[in-house]
Parts: sequence; C-alpha cells; structure tokens
Amino acid sequence: MEVDPSSDMSSQNEIEELERETGERRRGRDVIVAVDLTANSKRAFDWAITHLCRLADTLHLVHVLPKSSGDLLCGSPKGADQELQESTLEFMENLVAEAYEVAMVKTEVNIVSGDIGKMIIEEALKIIPVAVVMGTHGHGMLKSVLQGSVSEYVSHHCPYPVVLVPRKELGDQSVL
Repeated sequence: MEVDPSSDMSSQNEIEELERETGERRRGRDVIVAVDLTANSKRAFDWAITHLCRLADTLHLVHVLPKSSGDLLCGSPKGADQELQESTLEFMENLVAEAYEVAMVKTEVNIVSGDIGKMIIEEALKIIPVAVVMGTHGHGMLKSVLQGSVSEYVSHHCPYPVVLVPRKELGDQSVL
C-alpha cells in the first residue's frame, strides 16, 4: 500500500487549523464596535452581537469625543457638557447590559478624545481585534468625497478587517 505524502501534509494542516480554532474559541477574540449616540451605531452594535460575537469574546465599545467640547456643542450652555457625558454613560451602560443579555460576552468601554477616525484606529492598534464594526451615516458619494467620512477613513487606514453596517432606511428598528 502506497501512502501519498501530500495527504499526510493536508491532514496535518487540518489538525493544526482545528487546534488553532479550538484554542481561539477558549481564549476568545476581541471585537471593536465604534459607537456614538446614533441609531446607526446602535444598528452596528446589534449586528456585531448577533452575527460576529460568540461566547468568550470581548466586545470593546469605542466612543470618541472631539478634542474640545466646542467642536460638538457650539454655543451650548455649560451644563450641556455634563448632560452629554451623562447620556453617553447611560447609553454605554445599556449597550453593556444588552451585549451580556443577548450574546453573553464580556464588554469593555473605551471613551477617548481626539480625531474620531484616528482614535478608532489607535484603539484598534492597541486591542488587535478580529474586526472593527461601524455604522455608516449614508451621506452619499458627493458629501463623502468633499467632507470625508469616518467610516471611509477607518476602512482605508485600519490594518484589521472593518465591517461597515449600512443605515436602515425604515427607521430606528433593531436588526435583531
């Protein structure tokens, strides 16, 4: 009986792949979801916990605040910054609870300040995720070309896979 050496090699590769896969499942993976306070980012979050996350994974919610509050709240009263911080924390707490309830995944919240696209990539470089999941605002080609978009910037500059979840035209209903 003759043994084909290439079949031994392919079965060895299959065994190595299986061992890597089972080790990864035990250890878990890191998944980043870039969130802001919009329905589009909530939709991306819903997509991630439904289609990407599995037991033992860690979901990293990354929220970026502009460098100065004036960038976000031009001419707003002083209490508006505090209100924004409180609503952001409440939103994040709700997402953490939902991630555990739906997908039973560990969640870490990263609130950073700076240029949004660059900060998302900086967080990805620290975390080394299997994917960065983002919602799109669907501004259209012309506005995207003239002003740029965060999702476009991240998808072109991030060294890890980027999943862009399009906005839902039918309102704020969840993808679940």
